This record gives sequence, structure tokens and C-alpha cells, in this order.
Amino acid sequence: MVLEGSTAMATGPETRLRADARRNRDRIIATAKLAFADDGPDVPMEEIARLAGVGVGTLYRRFPDRDALVVAVVRDSLATALARARTAVAEAEEPARDATGPDLTARPGTAPSGGTGRGPAGAPGSGRAWKTLVHSLSSPRELRLTMRLATLFSPGTAAAVQADPSIQQIRREYAETLDSLVHAAQAEGSLRPDVGAGDVAHLLSLVAYSLNRAPHENAEIAFERARAIVLDGLRAQPAAPLPGRPLTTRDLGPE
Repeated sequence: MVLEGSTAMATGPETRLRADARRNRDRIIATAKLAFADDGPDVPMEEIARLAGVGVGTLYRRFPDRDALVVAVVRDSLATALARARTAVAEAEEPARDATGPDLTARPGTAPSGGTGRGPAGAPGSGRAWKTLVHSLSSPRELRLTMRLATLFSPGTAAAVQADPSIQQIRREYAETLDSLVHAAQAEGSLRPDVGAGDVAHLLSLVAYSLNRAPHENAEIAFERARAIVLDGLRAQPAAPLPGRPLTTRDLGPE
């Protein structure tokens, strides 16, 4: 009985400690995301600890070096983008599926079921799949952060990011989700048929990269405006044919 009582007493503090450790870790990552998005990955670790409201020792217990923190930030940013894309799909699928929209869960290369997705006036780009695609791409901070870090990585940090199994898995899942959204929008007639998910990802990455030097207070609105212009150019409408073939996410480099 004494042993059982001792175990029970020890479990409570340990559980609280684990919860505190998780909160500290989450706070550090959230703070680092903001700092890296604004100033790049060279923000002093001591400054991140100060902004997060934790001790420097606490930060280094969770992240023994800068590479470990950058990997965690990239992983969290990509997971946020993936979650947003999946939420967009789930919200679009919430009403009972009918003839007004395609099956957004269709695998790439298959024809999603459903109607044209055109609005009352028959204008392209007003369908549910198009709106879902647009919503899934509305993560300006995550896109800016990922591009900013990608261009400022040291070789060692870049290797650590590329080798992280969780990041590799998230990238694969995001590519699959984006492929499904692109095919669904094309099937309903709202997205031009001569582009691929790689084209969409590359265009948004270029926009995010070009705005890395924008003033902090203007960066997000500048991204939103540029994103709207790019997406408008992706709508299905008469246009000059694009050179080459549609790009896939694999064409953009290693996952």
C-alpha cells in the first residue's frame, strides 16, 4: 500500500512537470516563429528566451542548439500549413456532398465526382473546390517564415531540416493534399487545366520569398495582395498557353 501511495503521489507532480515542459516548449516555438519570420534565424537564443518568458537554461534543455530550434520551428510551420489545408477540405465537405461540388478527397489523377462548380452566372473560379484551394493557401506567416528560413539556412541547418523524418512526412502529406485540391478545382472548371500543384506551390513560394524584405507592418497585406493577383491568374479563363508541362511538387526538388 505504501508503494502504491508513493507512486500515486509521484505521478501528480510528474504530470504537472510534463505539462509545464510542454507549455514552455510551445511558448518557445511560438516566440521563435515570430522572431525568425521578422528577423531571420540568427536572432540570439538569449533574446528568444527573454521574449518567451523562460530562462536560457530552460530553452537549451528543450533545444540544445540553434539547429534543433530551427527544425522545430520549420516542423511546426509546415504542420500549421497542412492543418489549414485539411481544415479547408473538412469545412468544404461538411454539408452533404451533392451535385454542386466535386469530391475534394479524390486522389490526384482521378476525376472527382460532382458538377461544374460554376456560379449562377457560369463564371469560373466561383466553385467550392476553388474556394477551398484559396482558403488552404492563406497562411502568410507560415509561407513567409518557411521561405525566409530556407534562404538563410547554414548548410548544417539545411541538412538537419532535410533529414528530419517528421518534416519529410508533413511535406509528403501536404503535397498529396494540395494535389487533391488542385485536381478538384480543375475538375469543377475553376482552375486553369494547364497547371499542377507544383506550379501553385512555386508561385506562392516566389511571392513569399519576394516579400521577405518588406517592412514588418506591410508584409502581410503585401503578401495578401500579391497572393490575390497570382490566384486570379490561375483561374480558368481564355489565356495564352503556358510553356512546358504542368509541374508537380516532385519537380520542385527533394521532399
